[in-house]
Amino acid sequence: MKQGTMLTLAWQSVLKNKMRTLLTMLGIVIGVGAVIVMVAVGQGARSKIEQQINSLGTNLIIITPGTINQGGVNQGAGTFNRLTVEDAEKLKREATTVAGVTPIVFSHAQVIGPQSNWHTMINGVSTDFFTIRNWQVSTGVPFSDDDVRARRKVVILGATVAKNLFPGVDPVGSTVQVGHNPFTVVGVLAAKGQNANGQDQDDLIVLPYTTAQSRLAGRWVHLGMILASTYSTRDIPAAEQDLAGIMREAHRIGSGEPDDFTIRNQTDIAQAAESTTKVMSWLLAAIASVSLLVGGIGIMNIMLVSVTERTREIGIRMAVGARGSDVLTQFLVEAIVLSVLGGIIGLIAGYAGADLLRHFTGWSTDTPPQAVGIAVGFSGAVGMFFGFYPARKAAALNPIDALRYE
Repeated sequence: MKQGTMLTLAWQSVLKNKMRTLLTMLGIVIGVGAVIVMVAVGQGARSKIEQQINSLGTNLIIITPGTINQGGVNQGAGTFNRLTVEDAEKLKREATTVAGVTPIVFSHAQVIGPQSNWHTMINGVSTDFFTIRNWQVSTGVPFSDDDVRARRKVVILGATVAKNLFPGVDPVGSTVQVGHNPFTVVGVLAAKGQNANGQDQDDLIVLPYTTAQSRLAGRWVHLGMILASTYSTRDIPAAEQDLAGIMREAHRIGSGEPDDFTIRNQTDIAQAAESTTKVMSWLLAAIASVSLLVGGIGIMNIMLVSVTERTREIGIRMAVGARGSDVLTQFLVEAIVLSVLGGIIGLIAGYAGADLLRHFTGWSTDTPPQAVGIAVGFSGAVGMFFGFYPARKAAALNPIDALRYE
């Protein structure tokens, strides 16, 4: 039998009983639709996390305080802080694999504007901060190396701080009070939104680290962290070794002694987040796939009923020369057409469901193109797998018995 004839007969059989066909396909439609929605949610979450991680900076390397043991008890990460401005300056001078280094002096203070005030985080940084974090100013200009050396009282506001202190007004050139000191606003950072932990990255102000130490945090305060960036992602492993060697030398750590600092990079954070979202995506898709299996069982049941109803028809076909393989192929094609049609309808429903979910919940959704082929292909495979037994049963019928069937 020609392929075109088989498809035509299969299509006629599908349309013969429309309601039964629709109910049979329902499981496949729900299964494919659910898989598309779940994959879209998982992929959207992964893309969102990647964007948030990339917003941390370009090829970022983070040096934070280490840990200390007291009485055989590990006190935990960040409990032993020996990071200093001198460490950052030494890294800047001697590291050959980094594009920039900046100390970070952390503090919190009440920032008072002309009409309101706002409690926020203070980041004392060098001019390399803007390159490392890949952070532009939306209005105004960044402070300069001269501002850092002269400890000038200049400040750049984060977008959230600017919005609360100067609603609807460009704050550049205005004066704000940070703690007990007046500062001149020279710029506003471009908005970055939330990071992967849900924290508002724009709720901060940045100023020269020399000014932060002398005016806000005390001259000899230790650093909260040191940030560095490499010229490319490939340089990160070599840069970590380079930075670790310089830090151990600066802190006079002997051979075999543990580091009193911790070095992490952006890739580690990204891999951990991606691993989590990948597991969740596969878990959601696996749960949704149960509907496909249920739909496959429904197809098998209906095809078995169809074989029983069409037993006499099968006998007539065999009597006029049809082989068992022809009958098997015919019923198998019908099962595949039924499941693929359900898969296409489910695909449309899945896309519509993902759009509705994004519209009403604000979640980020993204359906990768390969998910479309996988969903339709899997639905066809389900039809082939669950349609094989009824098709084989039809092919194995005895023509004489089939003709006698009432």
